[in-house]
Amino acid sequence: MQLSEKRIPRGPRACRHGKRFCHPERARGICVSSIAAIAVLSVAMSCASKPDDSADSGPPPMAFDTARIRLMSRTETTTVRAELAVDSAQRTMGLMERRALAPDAGMLFLFDSTQAADRGFWMYRTRVPLDIAYIDSTGAIGSIVAMDPCTATLIQGCRTYPAGVPYRATLEVNRGFFRDHHLAVGDRVMIADTTPAVRVKR
Repeated sequence: MQLSEKRIPRGPRACRHGKRFCHPERARGICVSSIAAIAVLSVAMSCASKPDDSADSGPPPMAFDTARIRLMSRTETTTVRAELAVDSAQRTMGLMERRALAPDAGMLFLFDSTQAADRGFWMYRTRVPLDIAYIDSTGAIGSIVAMDPCTATLIQGCRTYPAGVPYRATLEVNRGFFRDHHLAVGDRVMIADTTPAVRVKR
């Protein structure tokens, strides 16, 4: 995800349960309401003692267009099924909270203008080790950087990974993908493959 566009996700919502009790002297026979109240109280106590699972579920799903992108080295052509991050909200979300990434999957970040060499990405709430390729307007890879998941709870605790070169797009894939497919600086990502794209939801 791009450094300048990151946002701090909202925290988990508090869990609340109502309670309803009946007075045994005001009811005939067994007080059914009190039994129900005990059940409700048990649920409430369980909720209070157990962390809200929404903290681990991550942000809600976001729709991305996808396309089969060709990556061309000197010796072979590799295809990646890339989700396309084309607006600010998508670039902010990126691969945040993904627990795994398919071997041939990735995310291609597209920008309307060339980004400066001192700009870059970070790995806030990104759980998968990644490689990122910074790509110029012709599709040539200008640099490849390995990025580690950030375990910090605050954005300020996450390191940045500057491009070191001007770039117009970036491609994030699993760690080691470029090495395993003999892709290096100077090889090309076929940006033209992004049209037409097929919309999917993760």
